[in-house]
Amino acid sequence: MSHANGPRTGRPPTYAPRGMVAAPHVLASAAGLDALQRGGSAVDAAIATNAVLCAVYPHMAGLGGDGFWLIAGPGSDGVQALEASGPAARAATRAYYRERGCEREIPARGALAALTVPGAVDGWRAAHERFGRLPWADLFTAAIEYARDGMPVSRSLADWLVQDLPILRKQPDTAAVYLPGGEPQREGTRLVQANLARSLEQLARAGGRDFYEGDIPTRICRALEADGSPLRPEDFAAYRARWVDPITSTYRGRDIVQMPPSTQGFAALQILNLLDGFDVAGWGEGTADYYHHIVEAVKVAFADRDEWLTDPAFVDIPLGHLLSKDYADERRRLIDPRRASDQFEPGLRFGDAARRQPPGGDTCYFCAADADGLVVSIIQSIYHDFGSSAVGGDTGILMQNRGSFFSLDDNHPNRLEPGKRTFHTIIPAMMLEGGKPVLAYGTMGGEGQPQTQAAMLTRMVDFGYDVQQAIEAPRWLMGRTWGTASSNLSLESRIPEEVTRELTLRGHPVQMVGGWSGTMGHAQAIRIDRDSGFYEGGADPRGDGAALGY
Repeated sequence: MSHANGPRTGRPPTYAPRGMVAAPHVLASAAGLDALQRGGSAVDAAIATNAVLCAVYPHMAGLGGDGFWLIAGPGSDGVQALEASGPAARAATRAYYRERGCEREIPARGALAALTVPGAVDGWRAAHERFGRLPWADLFTAAIEYARDGMPVSRSLADWLVQDLPILRKQPDTAAVYLPGGEPQREGTRLVQANLARSLEQLARAGGRDFYEGDIPTRICRALEADGSPLRPEDFAAYRARWVDPITSTYRGRDIVQMPPSTQGFAALQILNLLDGFDVAGWGEGTADYYHHIVEAVKVAFADRDEWLTDPAFVDIPLGHLLSKDYADERRRLIDPRRASDQFEPGLRFGDAARRQPPGGDTCYFCAADADGLVVSIIQSIYHDFGSSAVGGDTGILMQNRGSFFSLDDNHPNRLEPGKRTFHTIIPAMMLEGGKPVLAYGTMGGEGQPQTQAAMLTRMVDFGYDVQQAIEAPRWLMGRTWGTASSNLSLESRIPEEVTRELTLRGHPVQMVGGWSGTMGHAQAIRIDRDSGFYEGGADPRGDGAALGY
């Protein structure tokens, strides 16, 4: 039920009895809903949704990116976690980059930034093999049509085409698609991606492994190698998405599930562990106390995250200690209720490596649920807006630049090594009661992801908001996110002036942004009523999406 005093929303939540999809673009939600109505599973719907996002939201999602899945419900044997993030190429050594003039960091754009294998497509394959019902080829029909015949440029895409104009112009193959005539397309105009359509058609026809073992990786690598990319077809062929054990904690007696490292999922759980010891409802939602304490909890959690997070195959991360309630009790004492801290030290030390500014990134979070109660929480990304900005030759596939976050510091925990997975900000989330999924939720937004997840969860659990209220309520961002390098406390202008003044007096470096700022990310959620089994969905008006059900 909605909180009687909660914020009035621009749209109500969507309620449906049999199935639902919530995504940041309405055409993607519609494709997922169509898969459900044709008898598909929530996994089928998620793949169809993601495929369309690759065509209609190319600045945030793509075949050249990574993905992470949480799947729960009938037949799932608990929560299944699927890691579809590719490692660094075998040739991607720190010496390789130093020989090419990169002494301090890997470039964020261009072919040198394309150094990790894109894992998303093999994640689709693995999830479909285990949970799919519809034929593989049927999941790509809408995406192929939108890429081949054209689709209307969304507001978000139009804005980013303008903002990234100098970057896109440096890549002729990319500019030919996204800057026809040399200028960015306006909102509502037709964008055609013929080469991407042909790659999607090949993927639909030949199956998911063709993306790794067919001629697509050869064409990608041939085009990018000349400009410095260390990726080779052999790197693609060796890659497989992995089923991994999720990590969990509790909040107000409910189980919260996240992806393990190399994602920042443990930081999201640490934030909730810290808040679990406070009377959050007693602060009142939207008060200075509410924002202050959560922001300080974020700082505490991020100190440990920045110290430890990398590929656990290369570093033994003390997750058991970092996620223990006793550790949270100890760390909670660091939070001053009246004064903001500049920075907290980690509770455990990795070593003396210099820290690097945590990453931002562009991402698509979406979720789906089917008539049998199978629930999917999934996130997919090409990292920065338009990824590396480099298209893999005539494939039409924008390659991610996730590997550009690797450090070239020999002592850093996230230092570049061949076959290593880098620090990922992208985290789908799920809440369970009695072992059953009751909420799939998440957002895009780099640093903002665990913060917005905490906002959504506290507003639903502690204040009784419906999912749309929780998504639309004014948000904050401590630190940087996609599209900005700011380390201020950004607040949406809908937060009352007296609240922002009090936060300033407590020492927070407040920076006001628009009332519905895209820098806060695009959140989606689906909640499941345990009594009726009905679905309640919400989508973020900061994006272009919708929650659709039947």
